[in-house]
Amino acid sequence: MSGNHDHSGEHHPEPLSYAEARTKAIESLLIEKGLLSTDAIDARVQAYEQDIGPLNGARVVARAWTDDEYRKRLLKDGTSAIGEMGFFGAQGAEIVVLENTPDVHNVVVCTLCSCYPWPVLGLPPRWYKSDAYRARAVIEPRAVLKEFGLNLDESVEVRVWDSNSDIRYMVLPERPDGTDDLCEDDLVKLVTRDSMIGVAKVKSTAAAM
Repeated sequence: MSGNHDHSGEHHPEPLSYAEARTKAIESLLIEKGLLSTDAIDARVQAYEQDIGPLNGARVVARAWTDDEYRKRLLKDGTSAIGEMGFFGAQGAEIVVLENTPDVHNVVVCTLCSCYPWPVLGLPPRWYKSDAYRARAVIEPRAVLKEFGLNLDESVEVRVWDSNSDIRYMVLPERPDGTDDLCEDDLVKLVTRDSMIGVAKVKSTAAAM
């Protein structure tokens, strides 16, 4: 479900909304007139999916790792604590932050559509919106996590959280070992979008190299 692998099976796309259809039509027109390239569009979408958008969430996570009082506020009232860092959204949804521990691993999904905490994670990745992920993450979460390369011990409890129009979930991943000497800015660089959805763990600097 990640990378270049297609795990969607026989996926039948849902009808586009008016806004999506209009956007696609404008995009096609710009490409046809040579004013925009598909490569440029793909690069920009990828940037907002994987780099620019999730950077806000990474800053929230790094702050929670280095400031225990902030971590407590974040887990008690995610929307308010995230707002302290200047990250707000016009979506009108509450953001609940779920803490991963050695005993509990949280995974986020939206079974109805693709509800997602935009202020901290940016654009939802394509696989998050797929029928396969939306269905299987609830039914067989461990199998799905293995496809992402995450093998959890059987003793670890896996909790799946279903986002909706009122509540969006974000995972506070475990801080990796060997990072005690890193400052907040360095920790930000380790945090990935997938770890804040719960389909991956954060790697230490040594493991990431």
